[in-house]
Amino acid sequence: MHFLPETLENYIALHSENEPGILRELTRETHLKVVHPRMITGHYQGRVLSMLSKLIRPGKILEIGTYTGYSAICLAEGLQDDGLLYTIDINEELSEIQRKFFDKSGFGDKIIQLTGDALNIIPELDEIFDIVFIDAEKKMYDAYFEMAIEKTRKGGIILSDNVLWSGKVVEPLDKNDMATRALLEYNKKLKNDPRVETVILSIRDGLTLCRVL
Repeated sequence: MHFLPETLENYIALHSENEPGILRELTRETHLKVVHPRMITGHYQGRVLSMLSKLIRPGKILEIGTYTGYSAICLAEGLQDDGLLYTIDINEELSEIQRKFFDKSGFGDKIIQLTGDALNIIPELDEIFDIVFIDAEKKMYDAYFEMAIEKTRKGGIILSDNVLWSGKVVEPLDKNDMATRALLEYNKKLKNDPRVETVILSIRDGLTLCRVL
């Protein structure tokens, strides 16, 4: 869904930082080889993630939901020289394309791929993160958040993608639509959670930025 007229979205992208060539190549390959290519992060949101990471200069990043690796590369652009990004995806079939582009991007030695259920993997990570990016199963966002906040430093950032869910969050709720229901509850929770301060950015499909207090 376009929350702004497409002409304005194109203008914003054209007048923001250029998309790196490696990410244009990754987008092309994702559209050629992967189901549901519209799930890829994309130029403008990717530059927003990159900018946030460069401003924070994280030592450690956790990403929940890798897909083909576009957002991981964007976030890795801001890592400290000795920084690491851990990215988790349940789909083992995507690991080859992820690794191919991680290595081509120049961040291959900074990105650690983990395959499996994030709810099982996160408790095993002995790290404190500066940035967490949640972009996986929408019905599990609350569970991901609760695990993530325990491993995020004070002043760190938790980002949640797709929180506007193609505008469904402001439409009449279909009683069988569990993903939208989960996101409605999640958005309400973050607004009222005293552990974080929260803003929703109307970028692409909605991006929530929470600062841990």
